[in-house]
Amino acid sequence: MLSDQALRRIVIVGGGTAGWMTAAALSRITRNGQTDLCLVESDQIGTVGVGEATIPPINGFNQILGIDENDFVAKTQATFKLGIEFDGWLRPGEAYLHPFGEYGLDINAVKFYQFWLKYAASHQLPPLDQFCLSAVAARKGKFLKPGDDPRSVLSTLAYAFHFDAMLYAAYLRAFAEARGVARTEGKVVDVRLRAEDGFIESIALESGEVIEGDLFIDCTGFRALLIEGALKTGYEDWTHWLPCDRAVTVPSARVTDPIPYTRAIAREAGWQWRIPLQHRTGNGHVYCSAHMSDQAAETVLMENLDGLATAEPRRLRFITGRRKQFWNRNCVAIGLSAGFMEPLESTSIHLIQAGISKLIALMPDRSFDPIERMEYNRLTGIQFEQIRDFLILHYTANQREGPFWDYVRNMALPASLEEKIALFRSKGRIFRFQDELFGEANWLSVLLGQGITPRTWDPMVDTMEPAAVLGEMRQIYDAIQGTAERMPSHQAYITRYCAAPPV
Repeated sequence: MLSDQALRRIVIVGGGTAGWMTAAALSRITRNGQTDLCLVESDQIGTVGVGEATIPPINGFNQILGIDENDFVAKTQATFKLGIEFDGWLRPGEAYLHPFGEYGLDINAVKFYQFWLKYAASHQLPPLDQFCLSAVAARKGKFLKPGDDPRSVLSTLAYAFHFDAMLYAAYLRAFAEARGVARTEGKVVDVRLRAEDGFIESIALESGEVIEGDLFIDCTGFRALLIEGALKTGYEDWTHWLPCDRAVTVPSARVTDPIPYTRAIAREAGWQWRIPLQHRTGNGHVYCSAHMSDQAAETVLMENLDGLATAEPRRLRFITGRRKQFWNRNCVAIGLSAGFMEPLESTSIHLIQAGISKLIALMPDRSFDPIERMEYNRLTGIQFEQIRDFLILHYTANQREGPFWDYVRNMALPASLEEKIALFRSKGRIFRFQDELFGEANWLSVLLGQGITPRTWDPMVDTMEPAAVLGEMRQIYDAIQGTAERMPSHQAYITRYCAAPPV
């Protein structure tokens, strides 16, 4: 028997990726015969729909839902993603890959990359990414799902997806509705608060319908209709660290087999993304309006497509930052209503997923104990700040020319990032704190890729016999190269297991 304090109705306001991810996840925990779950959205209001790239934790989300991966890939025109290439971020004409997965194998409990730092300095080893299966496979255009045997090199591979965000939302909508989520079509025209405590009591639709609820989840995107429009929660602006504030997007025709990684190409006042799907390529140009006009930014994008544009360019404006509270009274903001950081490391969809996971872990009842809200806000705030620091790293360590790149190279950094860089410069040490999204291998990829190198290496490396260490490293290298060579091509894998039906 459920407590009489159990939530009677959860109302999700807004659809799109955030709304339907939330609905799909919560549909699995509200099938208790007492809690109703409804989603309100309007066909009149478009969604941003540019979140087409993901990172490996999305596999956990899909597994929790019980989604068949091949079916999901086919129905969302998805491709597989082994990492992100950063082209021209250190200086024009140079590129590096931030791959998913680990580098090599630790030797006697000492990090593999520490040995690489020592022996690469004397030109005895190939580049570090040659010791990461995801990186080698990405460059060769190969893909195969990781193996289960921890003794196999294939078990070290990690992957995510590129997909059509609109199709993904539709896919999750069908999933959620099949599990009892009720969708209401309508535009919200009023949010009514309780006089005694300021909690949201109900929302009113343009049709005149009034929908009451106990818990409201704001998935209304940049409008933040509930968390900001009604509750005046406030916003923490991070533009001084991440000054890009505009984007222009356009799809283009597929011109070749899709590569298994995202491309992020540095431009004069920002960067351009290129995301390969089965049926088209997603493109966008993120830029700083203080250093480039909207028309110039659109011209840069249109002149740098790898195929013909298949729609008109679409412009977006945003302010990088986070809500001062992600959970305020009985309202939780998920997705763009919670905050925004440019999609440089494909974190937008992950932040939706993380917000949902934390909400499930701290699901309130109708008493709304403040400690649950406080912990949600604390944990979510930490994650936003850690991701913020990781994104700033890409900008601050650049050797490009121009006013925009000069600004981001010379700006004052958050103390948390300064400390991380200083620790790495000393002896190459990286530590993962609390529930940090990006781990050692992620930070290592970008630190080295952006030209930040340690002065020396971990002294423990010098306690081991060089010949034995180099022999073991050579075995790892050979195993990775051989495994990658035997993998099918990315397109061959898709064709065999998860090709989308003809459009």
